Amino acid sequence: MSRAQKAKDLFMEGYACSQAVALAFLDLTDIDEVSLKKVTLPLGGGLGRLRQTCGAVTGMAIIVGLLFSKDENTHENKLDTYAIVQALAKKFEAEKGTLNCKQLLINAGVDVETGGAPAKRTDGYYHHRPCEDIVYLAAQILEEYLIEKEIIK
Repeated sequence: MSRAQKAKDLFMEGYACSQAVALAFLDLTDIDEVSLKKVTLPLGGGLGRLRQTCGAVTGMAIIVGLLFSKDENTHENKLDTYAIVQALAKKFEAEKGTLNCKQLLINAGVDVETGGAPAKRTDGYYHHRPCEDIVYLAAQILEEYLIEKEIIK
């Protein structure tokens, strides 16, 4: 199973988009599952359901940080890590037209609410949202990059 499919399956199990993408790459990191779930949960819904940057994209960025950033506070470390995130985000944006959660939902015809409680995961929820495919795309972009960099085969 591809990591993109794993991310999609995790989303369909009820994980936030940010969690689903990050958890699909958990085995490559040195962080434990509980910590990764906790640190990525607030990023769902475009940062706590504020509908800002897509959680699937921020989940990608978390994995980039865990895999590529160094334990040093240097300008070069920031440059290198930011460059990877920007390249991956650019690919995502090229496919979807935006990185913004609200705009992604609007583009799919979803009546967008901002803030408040997350929507309950019902069949209707999954039926009219583009999120499962967005999660798949973000994980696919990251997976392809990691294959290219020979982090995974």
